[in-house]
Amino acid sequence: MKITTTPSTKKLIDGCVSIRFDTVKTNRFKEFTDGATELVIALPEKGHTARTLRIAVRKIVDEARRHQIDTCAIHDTSLLLGDLDVTPEVFGELVAYNLHLASYTFTNYKTKHEQRPSTISVVTDDEQFVRGFKKGSVVGESVNEARSIANTPGGDMTPLLLAKSAQKALKGTGVTTRVLGKKDIEKLKMGAILGVSRGSNEEPRFIILEHKGGKKNEPPIVFVGKGITFDTGGLSMKPADAMLDMHLDMTGGATVIGALRAIGLLKLKRNVIGLIPSAENMVSGESYRPGDILTTMSGKTVDVLNTDAEGRLVLADALTYAERYKPKLVVDIATLTGASLVALGQHASALMTKDDDIALRIAELGEMSGDYVWRLPLWDEYIKYTKGTHADLANIQSFGNPRYGGAINGGAFLSHFATTYPWVHIDMAPRMTPAPGDHLSRGATGEPTALLIKIAEEYS
Repeated sequence: MKITTTPSTKKLIDGCVSIRFDTVKTNRFKEFTDGATELVIALPEKGHTARTLRIAVRKIVDEARRHQIDTCAIHDTSLLLGDLDVTPEVFGELVAYNLHLASYTFTNYKTKHEQRPSTISVVTDDEQFVRGFKKGSVVGESVNEARSIANTPGGDMTPLLLAKSAQKALKGTGVTTRVLGKKDIEKLKMGAILGVSRGSNEEPRFIILEHKGGKKNEPPIVFVGKGITFDTGGLSMKPADAMLDMHLDMTGGATVIGALRAIGLLKLKRNVIGLIPSAENMVSGESYRPGDILTTMSGKTVDVLNTDAEGRLVLADALTYAERYKPKLVVDIATLTGASLVALGQHASALMTKDDDIALRIAELGEMSGDYVWRLPLWDEYIKYTKGTHADLANIQSFGNPRYGGAINGGAFLSHFATTYPWVHIDMAPRMTPAPGDHLSRGATGEPTALLIKIAEEYS
């Protein structure tokens, strides 16, 4: 689909449907006696916000598909903007970004598919809006790249193929890619990654992405994305229906790839690192067992009480590796726990950090990007539940009732490996796939790619 801006002096092609916004209850498609056509997109009469703006823009694509519209043009965005206090550049970015998100469908395995609409134009002469629109398109395309990587079936997205996908996505962006194989991981003594990967015929990979846009000695921001390319649960096996979407368990890693793609293309003057520990959590005679003890890169040991709590294990080694960058901030992103869904539903990711200022700033940037986060506590009272019996730590709650506070337990476990730098944990399991009313296609949402880009841009 072509998503673009068009100057008012340029004649649109015949049959182009006009898009109009109005404070009406339902969307409407109109045909006039002179042959002209119009699609009216409903806006709320009161309380129009950046959130409702995002949904209104996405509705354009949905309604165009429903009415089998090929080309359409937005002539007047003033009502869509309403009283929102944003610059024309930010407004343009919001419009383009959400058009791209709504236009995406995963069709890589379809023998036939219809692309409707084929073109959406915004008619404008505002140079600031156009500048923002171009940026929003880069961000939207990068989020959609992350979605395609995440949506690829597990049989076609092994750790090796994830590394190759990163290299392909980042080609021409200026971002450098290094891939560490099993022998390199063994030399680094990343015992947690090696333990999780033992049951698979596919060897693990540790993917390193580097964007050096800032000053040479400027401490970087580091994004750490969980890259479990398929998760059976290991010997603590998931039920069949819970395993169906587990090719999406590397969505955290995919979002890091998408974010670095946009950061490179936008040439941000920041140093940004992406780290993706990647493995399959499979079942075989070689699989790591409940009751095993793993030694992480940090030297800390872990009682394996449940092999399905593998994401926090691979992230533990990556968080230790992040120390060598002396970072100003580390953000890990993972589909870590189903408990975060129980806590928050499907409309926000869980955020955990011990730093109040960082939590507030990330939440603000989440509102700006549309990738909403909600803070869960990470008080010292929760840390005690991560203690191991025979090892230093346990990979799930080792005493008390393990049904309680599962999302927080995951964050508390990771906090043991993020002690030398400012750190934020984002459990994005609630946003792995769309919530009702998101007006996004089935599969991965690509969140929180846009939030990571905003962090790289705005965090200081």
